[in-house]
Amino acid sequence: MFNKKTIDDINVAGKKVLVRCDFNVPLKDGKITDDNRIVAVLPTLKKLLDGNGRLILCSHLGKPKEGYDPKLSLAPVAVRLSELLGKEVKFAADPEVVGPNAKEAVANMKDGDVILLENTRFRKEETKNIDEFSKDLASLCEVYVNDAFGTAHRAHCSNVGVTQYVDTAVVGYLMQKEIEFLGNAVNDPKRPFVAIMGGAKISDKLEVIDNLLEKCDTLIIGGGMAYTFLKAQGKEIGKSLVDDEKLEYCADMIKKAAEKGKKLLLPVDVAAADAFPDPIDAPVDVEIFSVDAIPADKMGLDIGPETMKLYSEALKDAKTIVWNGPMGVFENPGLVKGTFAVAEAMADADAVKVIGGGDSAAAVNKLGLADKMSLVSTGGGASLEFLSGKVLPGVEAAQDK
Repeated sequence: MFNKKTIDDINVAGKKVLVRCDFNVPLKDGKITDDNRIVAVLPTLKKLLDGNGRLILCSHLGKPKEGYDPKLSLAPVAVRLSELLGKEVKFAADPEVVGPNAKEAVANMKDGDVILLENTRFRKEETKNIDEFSKDLASLCEVYVNDAFGTAHRAHCSNVGVTQYVDTAVVGYLMQKEIEFLGNAVNDPKRPFVAIMGGAKISDKLEVIDNLLEKCDTLIIGGGMAYTFLKAQGKEIGKSLVDDEKLEYCADMIKKAAEKGKKLLLPVDVAAADAFPDPIDAPVDVEIFSVDAIPADKMGLDIGPETMKLYSEALKDAKTIVWNGPMGVFENPGLVKGTFAVAEAMADADAVKVIGGGDSAAAVNKLGLADKMSLVSTGGGASLEFLSGKVLPGVEAAQDK
């Protein structure tokens, strides 16, 4: 499955190496609240440092609207990464990313030095993959390494455009691991193969569901998208989230599963409240209802206890499990039980276990179950497109030339 050259295939001694990382970490009052994405890239960085490379790191953070935004600066990442590496990570504080601070720092680099550039999305060219910024990034380095699977589904300057202007482009250990596990899980799975799809929007996962029904043995549906499936079955769903334009599609998927002899599991009961919590973590009064008796004035916001048992039982004997998306409003303490139940059942299964998506990953990390999973990827969008069979531009671009 994996046919890309990696950092094991190159010599970086004395060379300037631009590493595309995924440092899109959550911040609160300028402090990092979850450093898992930083920790995940450490094996790649340490390998390159052991090879006497000179590392120039880049990443995006959030979605700046008008260029430079101090609230979305990567400065806190430099501080935390210095702590994790046990050595100084110099921060190049240039609003234009490749500016005088970065150029001077790179010019003075010695073997084993590490520099972090400012948020790549401070340059408007980044998301449009415009040559000017791609050339600026490439001008800093001799070797390019992509270790940011989470952005591999987007053709941006820092993961696609830059590769046109460097002689050597390879992938890091994290990217390699994610491609291997996701690819093998879907294309050559140990069986029974159970796929779990959650989250709110059915439209985000149309091709994924269709593709997985060709390959999995059981497909579990949870989250807000489950109510569109339930309505497609003719059930009343009260004020629950629904995509009326996708009712026919859901009905077709239910029919397809039956025709192919696949199990498609939907909730049998739900945790419901009067309305969506506002703010999202506000206290909420929850009641449990059968999916055949959801009141007209209630909104389903999590799977119920019987559904938790049903889904947990389906995972018990699985040999491959792929999970993307929470079972309910994961951010609310009163509506997280379904997501936690699935995470715990998955952790207990004797299977290859792959998680793709920020919320699913956050649930597993919060429960301390990450070490029981084969792969915990925060690349939700990338993993979805990968699971749907699409070619990811960031993966294709990261190959030795």
